[in-house]
Amino acid sequence: MSNTRTPPPKRPESPSDATRPPPVKPASPPETETSGGVVAVTRALQVLDAFALGESSLSLAEMSRRCGLHKTTVLRLARTLAQSGFMVQREDGDWRLGPAAGWLGARYQAGFDVQNVLEPALRELTLATGESAAFYVREGNVRTCLVRVEGPQALRHHARMGENLPLDKGSPGRVILAFSGEPGGDYEDIRRRGYHWSVGEREQGVATVSAPVFGRNWRLLGSVCISGPESRLPQAKLETLAQTVIKTANQLSYALAGTREAAMPRPGLWHP
Repeated sequence: MSNTRTPPPKRPESPSDATRPPPVKPASPPETETSGGVVAVTRALQVLDAFALGESSLSLAEMSRRCGLHKTTVLRLARTLAQSGFMVQREDGDWRLGPAAGWLGARYQAGFDVQNVLEPALRELTLATGESAAFYVREGNVRTCLVRVEGPQALRHHARMGENLPLDKGSPGRVILAFSGEPGGDYEDIRRRGYHWSVGEREQGVATVSAPVFGRNWRLLGSVCISGPESRLPQAKLETLAQTVIKTANQLSYALAGTREAAMPRPGLWHP
């Protein structure tokens, strides 16, 4: 006779056990970050960026269209921004940028000492060349006109301050790329010369010549340029005016760095 014991039969599942749904996990909190950024902040900046240069106000519907967001979302963001003065709702219901946005821009310009250094230097450059002068800085993959002084000529090239422009088209952007260490024979030539001129590269009929501006330890701050119509600025004149532009770039480098050690390096000696 075997001593092996037969296990008791397994109790069959009751109908309630078989049909009982699996336990529900607690709902995770809504996603608040994407690609390393906070969604709400990104959307708020989209609303502020919806305004184009020269536009005094926008309707809620237009802001919604430009941002690609629902009107209720845009309204909530606009009201939140308005609490801090970055937006203002007009009596007709449209929205405009508020004083805090202007103050933020003023503080951005103050970082480059626009009023005390840049504007006076650009005015002198305009008087010396008879052409409009501007200072460009790099912001990510674009260049931005930080400050501009119009020339005395009736026919002149107009560029808007704060406008984002490509880096790889036009002498101001190519100078920034060259002295940021961009590889390539063309950029090696720019570094060797210490300046660059272009005609019709970004905008047909417009000629420019630019030179780099440095801060301490040869840290690139931006580029200074003069611009005008191609009919008034042929290649030969651009190359002649390049020395005047380089002189202004050197003066700005000294002033913005607070020391003459920030002088623009001699052509061929620059290194990133």
